[in-house]
Amino acid sequence: MLIDTHAHLFEQQFDEDRSEMLLRAENEGVKAVLLPNIDVESMAAMHALSEESTMCIPMMGLHPSSVNMDWKRDLQVIEKALFENPNRYIAVGEIGIDLYWDKTIKAEQIEIFREQIRWAKALKKPISIHVREAFDEVFEVIEEENDSSLTGIFHCFTGHIEQAKRILSFGGFKLGIGGVVTFKNAKIAEGLKQIDPENLVLETDAPYLAPSPYRGKRNESAYLKEIAEKLADIYGVDYQTICVKTSENAEAIFNINSFLNRA
Repeated sequence: MLIDTHAHLFEQQFDEDRSEMLLRAENEGVKAVLLPNIDVESMAAMHALSEESTMCIPMMGLHPSSVNMDWKRDLQVIEKALFENPNRYIAVGEIGIDLYWDKTIKAEQIEIFREQIRWAKALKKPISIHVREAFDEVFEVIEEENDSSLTGIFHCFTGHIEQAKRILSFGGFKLGIGGVVTFKNAKIAEGLKQIDPENLVLETDAPYLAPSPYRGKRNESAYLKEIAEKLADIYGVDYQTICVKTSENAEAIFNINSFLNRA
């Protein structure tokens, strides 16, 4: 049993073989795939996939890289969708701060991140956090907003051990580990030896960041197996142990079974 806690399977890269791709994932033991929203434009495709496939469960949020001149309008649309039908969504995401591409809208990204965290707390939902070249900014917001109701995943974590320990000190968060951990000389692989697997969940971020030996190709949820196998190697345990533990961790954050059973 595997759970892909972060995959954009509604994107057009899968339009030609989406059904076959989902079947490959099922055949590799993937039980559920969580779909993070990106912006207003991605909502229709994400909703359509979640209605077609019971294993695909949507989130709702505005990605920091989608913050533009119309961000207030976009945020209102996303807020309306989330609050009108909160039971449809497993989490608030993908949200966060990304200063890799554009630092000129830093203040807006921080404001939007904070607002979406408050939505999650009001609805008692976890968050899926995107952070790129902005750990200090994300940490500052989390520290200001953190309480016992705030939980979630630091998606695609590739930071250093001090950042990992700080995340875990918040109390309600786990680290999303994806294909980067399989890359040759990946620093995250060495750092994870200091982190208990109790704190990890699996993800692909498909169609991006395919693990070895598929690096550079389109990623898909079936490749979660390679990530689990790498973690089994890092921790010196069998593959099934990693599958069970990471799935239990994902269930603890997202309450996935309640969504699958309702479907």
